[in-house]
Amino acid sequence: VLPEPVGETVGYQVRFERRIGPRTRIQVLTEGILTRRLQSDPELTGVGLLIFDEFHERSLQADLGLALALDACAALRPDLRLLVMSATLDAESVAALLGGAPVVRAEGRSFPVEIRYADSAPRDPLAAMESAIRRGLSEQPGDLLAFLPGVGEIERVRRRLDPDLGGTHELLALHGTLSLEEQQRALVPVPGGRRRVILATDIAETSVTIDGVNAVVDSGLARKPRLDPGSGLTRLATEPIPLASADQRAGRAGRTAPGVCYRLWTRAQEVGRAPHRRPEILDADLA
Repeated sequence: VLPEPVGETVGYQVRFERRIGPRTRIQVLTEGILTRRLQSDPELTGVGLLIFDEFHERSLQADLGLALALDACAALRPDLRLLVMSATLDAESVAALLGGAPVVRAEGRSFPVEIRYADSAPRDPLAAMESAIRRGLSEQPGDLLAFLPGVGEIERVRRRLDPDLGGTHELLALHGTLSLEEQQRALVPVPGGRRRVILATDIAETSVTIDGVNAVVDSGLARKPRLDPGSGLTRLATEPIPLASADQRAGRAGRTAPGVCYRLWTRAQEVGRAPHRRPEILDADLA
């Protein structure tokens, strides 16, 4: 931790907010802002290293940003260094895309996570989630993080839990439509020691560490935009997550201590899951 405010050596820029000063050497940007910057300044003047973190998510903006960066390296900035990172990256294919770039593996500190599968496929996903959360709270100490596909499911599960857990636990939501302050509430332990139940979308799948979480309940589902070629419209589809995302989610339980992940699918159902996330560029509306 640097003994200085944000915007000095390290700064950031997100939509509608910028904390970058004249002495900033590390800039943290959203993928969309990076893309616009590459379009307005293809040479990336003053930049020596460009890092794409959590690249396994394969968002449209990340793929486009990497393509523009590779173009800049080939035509304008042969000295520009590119680094693509992720804990569950398909490293060989990305290394080939980067022209045979070396692969560096860093074994970070992690704690063992026990994986527990469902005995049978749940008929009612919300009831199965509620039951697994209650089981996790009774069997494991600390806080619990539950992954659900969308905001609607989060609110419905919270209403199911609130009558008897609301008075003794903090029931918190974590998704992209919340304000920064509301998201921070889910990331910071509650004063007074009340246990937290954090109901989250895949926004919590990334490398963020939520202190105190020892148990994860994974629905195995995510909601993604998919283009319907017949209508020409983009719709939200609920679909099974790939194995790489399941590993990311399970890892949230082992960031600070040994933990347990309850998966709401059977071992047999896991056999047919894709190993990695399908790139958004294959399904998005490119117009």
